[in-house]
Amino acid sequence: METVIDAHDVTKIYNEKKIPVHAVNGVHLHIGRGEFIALVGPSGSGKTTLLNIIGGLDYPTTGQVIINGTNITAMSSSELINFRLHNIGFVFQSYNLIPVLTARENIEFIMLLQHTGKKQRHERVLNLLREVGLEDKINSRPGELSGGQQQRVAVARALASKPQFVLADEPTANLDSKSAANLLEIMAKLNREEGMTFVFSTHDQRVIDKARRVITLVDGKITSDEKR
Repeated sequence: METVIDAHDVTKIYNEKKIPVHAVNGVHLHIGRGEFIALVGPSGSGKTTLLNIIGGLDYPTTGQVIINGTNITAMSSSELINFRLHNIGFVFQSYNLIPVLTARENIEFIMLLQHTGKKQRHERVLNLLREVGLEDKINSRPGELSGGQQQRVAVARALASKPQFVLADEPTANLDSKSAANLLEIMAKLNREEGMTFVFSTHDQRVIDKARRVITLVDGKITSDEKR
């Protein structure tokens, strides 16, 4: 299996000069293309911090993250912004949709940043909304959508840039059981049919049950790595 993400001895220490907190502590992690991974562990175990480092949203204190042969930890902030734009899709617990934009405009926004042509943007938005079952909500703003619908728009937005992989931080935490199950099935289908790589940070047993690899973090260290 081709490796997409290679994390080497990654450590993240907060408050180094006062009372140091080791959020991530010497993590080695290899993620292959097409994996469907749940990153689990108690609150404060370092899941979100590790996800943010892998996704280039934060720098490690020590160690390296290599994505498709590129050392993203050696990049400047502006280089990382450009790298994330073209390589990584993010799904957040709080959706992070732009309230004044419609579903179409929220999904389209990242493609505008990529300078994608108008016709291509329009076709991709329609295809993505069809994929997540929201064709009829194309002109709805986030405030007019349920939590589950907003999160499905967020997934479509994450996929709009055709990323190498998708990182999802507690994506089902604010959803009811039916919405969570629908969202998970959409992502599992994309993983199966398009070979898209997903890494979830989660407490949700429904996500864990769907995962084909479960990595457990405790006190910033990987304590188990189980493939199914």
